[in-house]
Amino acid sequence: MAEPAARKKVTIPMLMEKKKKGEPIVQLAVYDYETAIVADRVGIDILCVSDTGGMVLFGHESTTSVSFEEVLFMAQAVKRGSQYGLRMVDMPYMSFHLSAQQSVDNAAKYVSQAGAEVMKCEGNQHHAKYIEAIVKAGIPVQGHIGICPMRIPQLGGFAAQGKSADRAKELVDDAWAFVDAGCFSIMTEVVTSEVSQYLAETLPVPVISLGSGNTSDGVHIIGSDLFHLYEKHTPRHSKIYCDLVPLIEKGLTDYRDEVKQRIYPGKEHTVFMKEDELKKFKDKVGWKK
Repeated sequence: MAEPAARKKVTIPMLMEKKKKGEPIVQLAVYDYETAIVADRVGIDILCVSDTGGMVLFGHESTTSVSFEEVLFMAQAVKRGSQYGLRMVDMPYMSFHLSAQQSVDNAAKYVSQAGAEVMKCEGNQHHAKYIEAIVKAGIPVQGHIGICPMRIPQLGGFAAQGKSADRAKELVDDAWAFVDAGCFSIMTEVVTSEVSQYLAETLPVPVISLGSGNTSDGVHIIGSDLFHLYEKHTPRHSKIYCDLVPLIEKGLTDYRDEVKQRIYPGKEHTVFMKEDELKKFKDKVGWKK
């Protein structure tokens, strides 16, 4: 049987070619070293270090309290575990919102200190000028529209976007503002399928759906949702492919019980002294047992 072709490093031109050919792009929110290794091995196109990881790994109630440094730690772990997938960092709350200089400085830190290759910036057309500054500095950006966790109060909670014609038109305007700012891709979070499909058909860059149907150029899922590793809430649009929680519970319960019953560690997990050395040791310390 022929050997599978060696995987090539994912690049933005490769993603553009996938859009042209109608080949779906696979994007995954990943936060840790081991998941990055496996995601890279199975062929995920874009590894997105999402600020959602701050909720899953560090217990934040929302992404607005996830710090720049926490995202940096996660991005460094993903860098160590990946070599093929395009490494993206989700710029956290208020890290690119105050000035063009702040935006470029913070994006550059993710590149230089965590090996990030592209950024993801959520917002609307009012943030385009700061995104443009990042792009002009030579750092590619995926624009994120629709539900933006940083702006939930403004959006009226976690409600699907684009249900009305007026709101749908606003989303189209936001997307084009990001494209005009130089974004290489647009992600639509919980936007009506019709709007996401229209954007995929009309924008010159790949459109990635997060809870926005399967008619875009690609799909994004939160890695922890895929495995049900965030029990507080599983969004309607997320599919649990493998529920790891019962497996974790069983493993921990079995471990607890075996320790209490002195079953674990067994002989196969234990190092013992040779008989002659044990005798010498007992003589030296006066151990009569």
